[in-house]
Amino acid sequence: MDKVFKVVIPARYASSRLPGKPLLKIAGKEMVLHVCEKASLAGAQEVVVATDDERILSCVKQSGFSAVMTSATHTSGTERLTEVADTLSWPDETVIVNCQGDEPLIPPALIKKAATALMEQKIAQVASLCAPVLDEAEIFNPNAVKVVRDVKDYALYFSRAPIPWDREAFPDNPVIESMNHFRHIGIYSYTAGFLRRYVAWPVSQLEQIESLEQLRILSMGEKIYVPSVAEIPAAGVDTQDDLDRINKVLTQ
Repeated sequence: MDKVFKVVIPARYASSRLPGKPLLKIAGKEMVLHVCEKASLAGAQEVVVATDDERILSCVKQSGFSAVMTSATHTSGTERLTEVADTLSWPDETVIVNCQGDEPLIPPALIKKAATALMEQKIAQVASLCAPVLDEAEIFNPNAVKVVRDVKDYALYFSRAPIPWDREAFPDNPVIESMNHFRHIGIYSYTAGFLRRYVAWPVSQLEQIESLEQLRILSMGEKIYVPSVAEIPAAGVDTQDDLDRINKVLTQ
């Protein structure tokens, strides 16, 4: 498979904590534009923002990037990606990286790694990334999603629980040096053909229980390739505190 890929950046206007989040300015520039620039630096053939709001559409296009207006009824970014692929008539073999619009510090190398991970194997039509857990508290943090993989780095399961469970050490004496825990990094690459199949699948019980969309894929018997990278990228923007933190980083 040729190492050509596209990036789609889902960017909804609505946000319970930060309304209009993609348009909030960081170092004088709208957040979504920081993400567009990072995706462009990753070597993407095409960068497209998928939005449900004319203000975001206008901002992106005025800055020289591409944007597609998508339905306001989508329940996930994955559905929004699929609409973009259909609107732009991308062939089934097209590799698409889903890059969240609220992660202005995402390293371009990580975006590229998500794309090349999918291309370097032939079993899965979905790839993601993970990194070693370096903090004991993270293992027991339900907001930190853990992944267990097979010997070829295909996901066996994702969970908010501390998996694998070390029967000898947990929960009283976790020793990080002896552990083999990996935190999932929520960046995905897919083929367009996979996305078109995925959106027709029903929500799975495991997905509902854990509130993890990727479990729908495993429940359907599909593979997800999850190679590891050295470290977790900086957190995205969910709150005003996050916005202030990242603004400080980018204005230094």
